[in-house]
Amino acid sequence: MTLLVILLTTGAPTGAAASAPPPTAEDLQVWQTKMEKVPEPSAMGCFTARYPAVTWREIACAAAPDTPMEPRTTEPTPLVVGGGEHLVAESPTGSIYRAAGTFEEVMDVEAVRSQIEAGGPDVANAYTLQLNTNFFDTSLCNPNSPGCQGWQQFIFANDGTSGLLFIEYWLRDYAAFGDPTPCPDTWSTSTSFGGGVSCYKDTPATPVAANTSIKLMEKFALTGDITGAETKVTFTPDNGFTLYQHSGAKILDVGTDWKQAEFNVFGYGNGAEATFNEDASIRVRTRIDYGGTAAPLCATAGFTAESNNLFQIGFTGAPPPTAPGPALVFQQKGGMGLASVNCDEALTVGDTHQVTFAGLLYDFQASGDFVEAQVGTDFEVQSRKVSGAPTWPNTSLNRSAGVRMGSTTVAVCDGSRLFVNGASAVMPPGGSVTLPSGVRIQRAGNIHHVRDASGNSMRVELRGPYIDLHVGLGRWPTTVRGLLGNPGNDPRRLEARDGTQFVVPSTFNAQFFNFLYGRFGPSWRVPASSSLLAPCSQVAPGNPTAPFFARDLPSGLRLSAESRCRQAGVQQAWLESCTLDVAVLGTALAAAVYVGRVAPVVDGNRPPAGCSPAGGCRGLDRPFDSD
Repeated sequence: MTLLVILLTTGAPTGAAASAPPPTAEDLQVWQTKMEKVPEPSAMGCFTARYPAVTWREIACAAAPDTPMEPRTTEPTPLVVGGGEHLVAESPTGSIYRAAGTFEEVMDVEAVRSQIEAGGPDVANAYTLQLNTNFFDTSLCNPNSPGCQGWQQFIFANDGTSGLLFIEYWLRDYAAFGDPTPCPDTWSTSTSFGGGVSCYKDTPATPVAANTSIKLMEKFALTGDITGAETKVTFTPDNGFTLYQHSGAKILDVGTDWKQAEFNVFGYGNGAEATFNEDASIRVRTRIDYGGTAAPLCATAGFTAESNNLFQIGFTGAPPPTAPGPALVFQQKGGMGLASVNCDEALTVGDTHQVTFAGLLYDFQASGDFVEAQVGTDFEVQSRKVSGAPTWPNTSLNRSAGVRMGSTTVAVCDGSRLFVNGASAVMPPGGSVTLPSGVRIQRAGNIHHVRDASGNSMRVELRGPYIDLHVGLGRWPTTVRGLLGNPGNDPRRLEARDGTQFVVPSTFNAQFFNFLYGRFGPSWRVPASSSLLAPCSQVAPGNPTAPFFARDLPSGLRLSAESRCRQAGVQQAWLESCTLDVAVLGTALAAAVYVGRVAPVVDGNRPPAGCSPAGGCRGLDRPFDSD
């Protein structure tokens, strides 16, 4: 965990203390690790500690909030963070015994608000941090309700005035509506979510000093621990200088059934949304301890009914393990419109830039129908690319896209016409439908989004004469084949349909060009008999006769397009792709897809030494070799 160093502000130091240096991040981490082993004054209760004292101080507990933090409904609320739509860290082996959530690279977070009472007004700086287990079986469930499951939450709840730290337990779907079976003694009843009667029970709560501003969230850390005889939840609002803890009896014991951990900032109970200002951007880290060091698996799941208004962008992949446990990291941002929650995302945008699931960027300027992504036998995405001729004959654009999810097929033709299982369908802006197969189709303005029950998705955005195509995965790591796949998830390699592999060179060269259009691309062409895009406008298949990059544009046009990309806020890693798009497509709107996007892991378009906008790249101006 990365901890930032802050100075104590309890007054000017004097004497020996004046010469003591402030603690480093490592000092604070060592202290927190020690505190995990320091016994509390009593087995159960509310406690606090302050660096550098290696002792817990017992404080008076308070009552937990009256507002329950509800479990999700049967069907997730799509395309928002939370509400059953979330990324969770899954143990690759064994079970989780401790998990922690933190926030990194917090940018432009100015405010948050949430309802506290159902139907009531939004309250400034009201929110919850939730670290949630997966649902699990428990003997406390009603035997007459086969869908009943247990659930456990570690919660910090800030109501805009003060904060409380506690644990909430659930018996989800304890009874169906109309079933007279009451909740167990001392448990409260909820009928708001889940399609039936659920029961919940809170521990006493540890009071946290005053109103904790969301602007400080980069300093927050929330930890849940089930290793001992008691279950513990710990929260720090200030990078670890101050710890708050509640230790209580195991009202429900998830034990070895804790396989997935969900962490984020959510609304204040009753399924409420935490609403951030539009420019907010947050990176979320969920760390799990399960006895191993391998990176956690990612799953598109989610357990809480609460949500926030942010959207996930540019999943960062599996980061290196962070002591004392590996972590799952993802980015979320406001103002993104219709977006997916994906464990990993690949895209093919502009004219035509491919970014694979493993993070390889390369240009692919052929025309025709291609397999973009293929996962097993139940998920396949195809694109139809059209040549930029006659003006730009060595470029291509995405015109249409189709997806097969199990037995269901959906095609978005020419960016706007929708076909479901081969039949024309109408989806007005703002419309949505869930098919019997579980496939959900939504439209927001010029965006069509298709998602299956496993979390795999296709997002098609119409941008004038072309589309941008995003493909999302519900689990990662996953073996993906096609133009957006890499064998072994290695961003340095591409694989033809017959298994032939090619190592992407450190700089673009003639051999890479020949492989792309002589073997790799042709192998992933889709024959008419297998096309998902039969209802769409037809295009002629073809290949470029030479590579074409921004450095090959006329100088004046290149400089003008590059300037427009810089003005839009496009970073250096995407400047070449953006410049080509703005120049060829003739609109600055082409820059939008690159703003705020995480840099590719490998840039397959990197020019060789000696390339220049003025002189081009010698040796790359010939047709590919057919053999």
